[in-house]
Amino acid sequence: MEFFYLKDKPEFIPQIAHWYFKQWAYLMEIPSVEIIKDKLKTQLNCSKIPLVLLLIENEKLLGTCQLKYHEMDIYPEKEYWLGGVYICHRQRGKGLAKKLVIKAKDIAKSLGVKTLYLQTENLSGGVYAQLGWQPIEQITNKGDQVLVMQCGLTSEDK
Repeated sequence: MEFFYLKDKPEFIPQIAHWYFKQWAYLMEIPSVEIIKDKLKTQLNCSKIPLVLLLIENEKLLGTCQLKYHEMDIYPEKEYWLGGVYICHRQRGKGLAKKLVIKAKDIAKSLGVKTLYLQTENLSGGVYAQLGWQPIEQITNKGDQVLVMQCGLTSEDK
């Protein structure tokens, strides 16, 4: 397994857009795979946020996640977010999400990010709680109950 940036493997944009559409289209004002593809094309970076991280094995995409700006309008002071964590259904339960999240945290830290935020529908915090993310609050966002979490990225953090 290897990590890549979407910038280096843009041929995976259609697959990621399809995954995101199936998982989160109900949250979109205008559900469209094309809109998702267009948004992904704006994240073809590797040295600045926003960016998309890929986990690939034998030229097959196993999973993806994003580092992005201001995911939630109600938190204008919370700048950097982890989002779009998605593992291919056949690959779930193998610890791949943990690997992606750890790598994304390392990348964010290398880019000077001090605190990273996320929202999850798993109100227990799931894999994020296991990795040391701390809950901030539970809220309703776009009709769903979500847990907003944070993770400090100082030198003492893992």
